[in-house]
Amino acid sequence: MNREQLEAIGKQIVDAAFQVHKELGPGLLESAYEACLVSELIERGLRVERQKTLPIFYNGKKLDAGYRLDLLVKNEIIIELKAIEKFLPIHDAQLISYLKLSKKKLGFLINFNVTLIKNGIKRKVNKI
Repeated sequence: MNREQLEAIGKQIVDAAFQVHKELGPGLLESAYEACLVSELIERGLRVERQKTLPIFYNGKKLDAGYRLDLLVKNEIIIELKAIEKFLPIHDAQLISYLKLSKKKLGFLINFNVTLIKNGIKRKVNKI
């Protein structure tokens, strides 16, 4: 997938997050936002996988270390969802690690527990 296609899907993801937040507002559980965002993305014609296992490769072995991607859109873009007071550095590190382990280029951290959703979206790029 080329950069322009990734960016177009990224815009759809951000717009979908705006729609979900506009409808629900802050204060719900992460799982509620996940279900609604998945529904919104599917309605837009995007393929979405929920809670996708992310293995680690160590010494030539594929290991399940318990990592799960909240959402994987079109097998290209990782979305890590939160419903927290504020982002912490560990949340950035989590998404960056997921991007590196999966060899994906683009990811979004989305925190729905904010007054303005624009303050709850972070875009991360893996330079691979």
